[in-house]
Amino acid sequence: MRYPTCGSVTLAVLAASSLAKARSIAQLCTVSNVQASLPANGTILGIEMLPSTVTANTVYNATAGSGPGGSTSTSSATYNYCNVTVAYTHTGRGDRVVLEYAFPAPNTFQNRFFVAGGQGFSLATDATEGLPFGAASGITDAGYDAFTTSYDEVNLYGNGTINWDAAHMFGYQALGEMTKVGKVMTTGFYGLDSKPYTYYYGCSDGGRQGMSQVQRWGDEYDGVVAGAPAFRFAQQQVNHLTGVTIEQTMDYYPPPCELSKIVNATIAACDALDGRTDGVVSRSDLCMLEFDLSSIVGESYYCAAQSYTSLGFGFNKRADGSSTTYQPAQNGTVTKEGVELAKAFYKGLHNSKGERAYISFQIAAEMSDAETEYDSSTSSWGLDIPSTGGEYVARFVELVEADNLSNLDNVTYDTLVDWMNTAMVLYMDSLQTTVPDLTTFKSSGGKLLHFHGESDPSVPTASSVYYWQSVREAMYGLARSSTKDLTELAEWYQLYLIPGAAHCGANDLQPNGPFPSMTTLVETMIDWVENGEQPARLNASVSSGPYSGEVQRLCQFPKRPLWKNNKNDFECVFDEKSYESWTYSFPAFNMTVY
Repeated sequence: MRYPTCGSVTLAVLAASSLAKARSIAQLCTVSNVQASLPANGTILGIEMLPSTVTANTVYNATAGSGPGGSTSTSSATYNYCNVTVAYTHTGRGDRVVLEYAFPAPNTFQNRFFVAGGQGFSLATDATEGLPFGAASGITDAGYDAFTTSYDEVNLYGNGTINWDAAHMFGYQALGEMTKVGKVMTTGFYGLDSKPYTYYYGCSDGGRQGMSQVQRWGDEYDGVVAGAPAFRFAQQQVNHLTGVTIEQTMDYYPPPCELSKIVNATIAACDALDGRTDGVVSRSDLCMLEFDLSSIVGESYYCAAQSYTSLGFGFNKRADGSSTTYQPAQNGTVTKEGVELAKAFYKGLHNSKGERAYISFQIAAEMSDAETEYDSSTSSWGLDIPSTGGEYVARFVELVEADNLSNLDNVTYDTLVDWMNTAMVLYMDSLQTTVPDLTTFKSSGGKLLHFHGESDPSVPTASSVYYWQSVREAMYGLARSSTKDLTELAEWYQLYLIPGAAHCGANDLQPNGPFPSMTTLVETMIDWVENGEQPARLNASVSSGPYSGEVQRLCQFPKRPLWKNNKNDFECVFDEKSYESWTYSFPAFNMTVY
C-alpha cells in the first residue's frame, strides 16, 4: 500500500506523527516492544529469528554515522534513537547472523528505512546513517562478524577451500535479509499500517552491493542510489593488473612523475573540448576521439621528493590507503615508451589475438594501477603490483591465503583473460552482480539513480555505461524506438556521469569539477519516490577553486554536456560518434559478459 501525498508530506508520516505525540523513544525502546515487532518464524523463508537475543537501548544526543556507506553529513545535528540488536539463524544451517538497527525517535521518524553500502570487501558498520533522513536503518554481521572483519579475510576456509556461505552473504544475501527483517521490525516498532519506504545508498563496492539488491531483492526497495559500482567483479578486480602487465610486457617502468605529466597534459589539452576552459574534462569521449597522446612526447616534468599514501581498495593515492611509500625527486621528459604505455593503458585489456577482454579507463583518468615503486638499493623504478588485483587473484582465483601476488612471472595478457574467465564462472551467482533483467524492481515501482565519475581511476566509467546498455537491451530490445525506450527507461532508471570526478568523489587533478553530495542524491531520490518528482537533470556542486559554490545540472546519459560561450550552464546533447565510443563488446570471452 502506498499513501497519497499531501504537499511534501505523506499521510503515512502524518499517521506516524500521531504516534509520536503519544509515545516517546524511551517508551518504544524496550526489549518487549522489539520482540513483538520481530517477523514471525516462517514468514521469511529460510530465516528463524532468535527473540532471546534482543537488546534495546535508548541513545540520546548522538551524531549520525559517517561509516563506509559514505555519509557526507557535516551537520552538528544530534538524534535520539533506539539501538537494537537481534540474531537469526538460517533454517537447518546452525549459523548465527547478528543484526543491529537504529530506530529514530518517533517525532523524527518519517516512515523510511535506509540501507547504507560499505566499501572494499566490507559491509557498512554503522547503523545510524539513516537518521538524517528520518529513517530507521540497519547493518548486518553477515554471519562472519562483518562488523569487524572484511570478507576477503574469510573467503577461504583454507588453501583451496572456498567459504561459499560468506561469498553469498557478502555478495547479496546478508543485506537483503537485513532489509526484509528490518522493514517488518520498523513497521511493528512504530505501529505502522504498512511497511516503510525503503532506500539504499552506496558507492564503489557499496555501489555493487546496491546493484545486488536491485537485481536480487528488487521488490524490497523503493529507491536505490548506486555510485561507481564494482560489478562484473572478476573482470573489475583482475583488470587492476593490466597496467603492471603492460609495463612488464614492454619492460618499461616509468617514474610516477612521468605518468602524472601525461595525465595532466592530457587534461590541459582536452579541457576546452567541452566548450569551457575550467580545468575539467567533461567530455572524455571527445578527448578519446580527438587527442593524440604522442603530442606529449618530449614535454618536461618535475616532481619533488615526497611520501604518499598508496592505493587502497579501488581509490587513487590521494585517498586513504594502506601504506606509505617514499618517492625521490623526479625530473625528465616524457618518453616515447611512456606514451606507448599510456596508449596501451587507455586502450584496455586485449588478448594475444587482439580481441578485447575488458573496458578501458577514460583518457585523462589517473593511471594509478600503473604506478611503479622506487628501489633505493638500485636507484631505479620497478614493478609495484596493486593489491586490489593481486590479492583477488591469489585468494579468489588461485585460492591461496595471500595478501598479494609476489610476482608476475610468466603472466601475459592471456593470463589475465584466463583469470577473469575462471573467476567469472566461479562467482557468477554471488559476486559478479551483472543480472540485467530488473523487471521485478521496475514492476514494484523501484527507482534507480546510478552515477559514476568520468575520470574514475579504479572502476572504469564505461563499466556503468555498459551495464546501463545491458539493462536497456534486456528490458526493451534494441529494435525499439530510441526516443521511446529512453523515455521509458528514465522513468525508473537514470545514469549520470560526473564531469572530471574520480572514484566516488571529487578529483584532486580536476578540482573545479562538481560532485553531488550524499544528501543531495538521497533527497533527490526521496522526492522521486514519495512525491513523484522525476529528475530531469541532477544537481552537483563545485566545492573548491574559482568555481566554488557553482551548481551544475548534470545530464542524463546518453546525453552529454556541451558548454556554450563559457556560460553558467551547459546543454545536454546527443552525439552518435561520441555514444559509440562508450560502447564495447568482449570477443575475448566465449560467453556473454553483461
